[in-house]
Amino acid sequence: MGIGWQQLLIVLVIVLLIFGTKRLKNVGNDLGEAIKGFKKGMNDAEDKPAERLNDETKSTSASAERHDDKTRQ
Repeated sequence: MGIGWQQLLIVLVIVLLIFGTKRLKNVGNDLGEAIKGFKKGMNDAEDKPAERLNDETKSTSASAERHDDKTRQ
C-alpha cells in the first residue's frame, strides 16, 4: 500500500500552510542549486581524475620540500 494522490495532496497543503510559498520557493531554489553543484562536481571528477591526482601529488611534494628546507635551517 503506497501513498495515494489524495494523501500526498493533503501533506503538500499542510506543508504549504506551515512554511508559506516564499520559503518553499527559496528551499526549492537552494535544493536545485545544490543538485546542480553536485552534478557538476561529479562530472568534473569523472573528466579529470588524472589531472587532479597530478596536482595533489605536486602540492604534496612542494609541501614536503618546504618542510625539509625549514628543518635543515
